[in-house]
Amino acid sequence: MTQLTGKTALITGGARGIGAAFAKAYIDAGARVAIADIDIARARETAAEIGATAIELDVTEQASIDRAVAETIQTLGHIDILISNAAIFTAAPIIEIERADYARTFDINVAGTLFTLQAVARHMIDRGQGGKIINMASQAGRRGEPLVAVYCATKAAIISLTQSAGLNLIQHGINVNAISPGVVDGEHWDGVDALFARFENKPRGQKKAEVAAAVPHGRMGRAEDLTGVAVFLASDAADYIVAQTYNVDGGQWMS
Repeated sequence: MTQLTGKTALITGGARGIGAAFAKAYIDAGARVAIADIDIARARETAAEIGATAIELDVTEQASIDRAVAETIQTLGHIDILISNAAIFTAAPIIEIERADYARTFDINVAGTLFTLQAVARHMIDRGQGGKIINMASQAGRRGEPLVAVYCATKAAIISLTQSAGLNLIQHGINVNAISPGVVDGEHWDGVDALFARFENKPRGQKKAEVAAAVPHGRMGRAEDLTGVAVFLASDAADYIVAQTYNVDGGQWMS
């Protein structure tokens, strides 16, 4: 019921971490996958390991988005599924937020998601067979955090964008939904932990241990914990689900 045989997927930020886990899960479910990433060398490594296609993509450049979508269509024939996973994390006290960092984070996390979604939705509409679009939100988009104002705001924007795009595009048979992870272990958290160590004056590793202990499930998430809902939302079983954001966070947020 939740298999993706015959489907094609484009996954942004798919070279590592959660994006790479999605790519592998989709291939295991029968889909063909294009991994799009600004780190094309890493994307090629990941693609070679799991049998995907690697495509270079900088979500801050419209020309790059258009090329990546066109290349995916040329290589795979069409796009049935998009996962907008490319994003960055930033943290700082309110009085230390820099305009350039704010602009870069919104450019990647929000504008990158919107305009990749737009480009793929245009293709899906022209093709006339609908599709599934999955945005990556975060528990950070559900509430503010003292040191994470900008990142939280970008993820709140993703939740809102998912609602608006979902309501607008379902008339074309395109289901837009989102996944909201909690704290997910991996390379990403090395950088997150370093930022908190700096601003909270904690030794490296302490913040990570604290957030892991606070998860009701009893541990941090793993990328693989998110793959089940990602496969489900891309499948025919999710045809009647529109504009929703699913929490996959070990019980950290209830909505």
